[in-house]
Amino acid sequence: MKPTLKEEIQQAVELSAECPAAFIETVAVVEMFGSKVAWEGVVDVFDLKGHPKAKRAYGWAYRDGTENRFVAVLEIPPVDSANTAVRLAIAQKAQK
Repeated sequence: MKPTLKEEIQQAVELSAECPAAFIETVAVVEMFGSKVAWEGVVDVFDLKGHPKAKRAYGWAYRDGTENRFVAVLEIPPVDSANTAVRLAIAQKAQK
């Protein structure tokens, strides 16, 4: 059976964090840049079990053509929420 999108996001978080993750909640995030929406979507929040630096992680998926892409961000300062995780991902993507 094919995994659900939420399961695929959890797998991406676990791969990135290199430890087990337990789903906590889904949070709606709208990130503005001036008066325009820079990003809008939902972010899944996970508790990490056994990570040396982070207790939580944030993950989401987006479409790139016909494929799903996954983003996983660990809650390591300055990241302290789903919103700051999205901000960090946007900033990192802009630097590439």
